[in-house]
Amino acid sequence: MRKFQKNLTVSEIQFLGGKYVLLKLTDTDPLPEILPGQFVEVLTPNSQTLLRRPISINYVDRDTNQLWLLVAMIGEGTRALGRLREGDQLNLVFPLGNGFSPVQKAGEEVLLVGGGVGIAPLLEYGKYLRENGASPSFLLGGRTAADILLLDKFESIAPVYITTEDASAGEKGFVTQHSILLEKSFDRISVCGPKPMMVAIAKYAKLANIPCEVSLENMMACGLGACLCCVEKTVKGNVCVCTEGPVFDINDLTWQI
Repeated sequence: MRKFQKNLTVSEIQFLGGKYVLLKLTDTDPLPEILPGQFVEVLTPNSQTLLRRPISINYVDRDTNQLWLLVAMIGEGTRALGRLREGDQLNLVFPLGNGFSPVQKAGEEVLLVGGGVGIAPLLEYGKYLRENGASPSFLLGGRTAADILLLDKFESIAPVYITTEDASAGEKGFVTQHSILLEKSFDRISVCGPKPMMVAIAKYAKLANIPCEVSLENMMACGLGACLCCVEKTVKGNVCVCTEGPVFDINDLTWQI
């Protein structure tokens, strides 16, 4: 798939409360083909940080020619993104990496599990699944209700199940404790979020004999496999997450599952 390095224009900014900001970017040309689960490398403007920042592609709106990035402002580079204004230019290398699995069969039940800002790539994947004949469901977790982002958008695509650690939304606890895992069977599971959460879901999936893939969030400074920042050990040896992933079948990883 062809990669681009381009300046996109910030067409809209939404501060979602706390540390989260949603950037909507557009281009004068139609956006290229983008697979759900792929990411961009962002050159953070006016920042002391020289390396690019990897950010999952949250959503692609073909009607408005917009690419959405959901950003957690937790470091100098991502805080710089929160200082952007409408009309500013943002330099991206995109689309990068390998995305989530395509639809396997019509009507398949796919559970998409996300925690924190790890929910970002699941929105576009859920849209893709629904448009291509699958039946997705979202299971989203956070510390509080404030960490459950873009809920109305998720609900417009598929059923949404929620857990929060403080019981401020949905069921209390972690995503692995939600009752939906006991009440409904799924054909596949796709996960993105903090590694402990992904490991826990991977264990559940393996015990339940459900195919499962995870989107890793290793630091990917170049996106092209050159800097070796994102190396992950797999059953086939060490690989760069940015080129071989970020999505992996759990059976290809060496996690203790």
